[in-house]
Amino acid sequence: MYLCDGTVGNSYKVKEIKLPINIEKRLEALGMTQGTPIEVLNSKGHGILIVKIRGTRFALGRNITKNILVG
Repeated sequence: MYLCDGTVGNSYKVKEIKLPINIEKRLEALGMTQGTPIEVLNSKGHGILIVKIRGTRFALGRNITKNILVG
């Protein structure tokens, strides 16, 4: 399942990130690596998700969340 399909209040683990290398490296620098737990805190309009990664909250757009495989 992809992160954009996640439900608010659930936690998932990142399985794979399928993004351009520059965006993927940026997410890795922010702490999102394979196997990292990620919690969906809120879902805003137009597919924006508020997620919690390693204790930090991030807002990710649908163009990013639809390319992050979680389980």
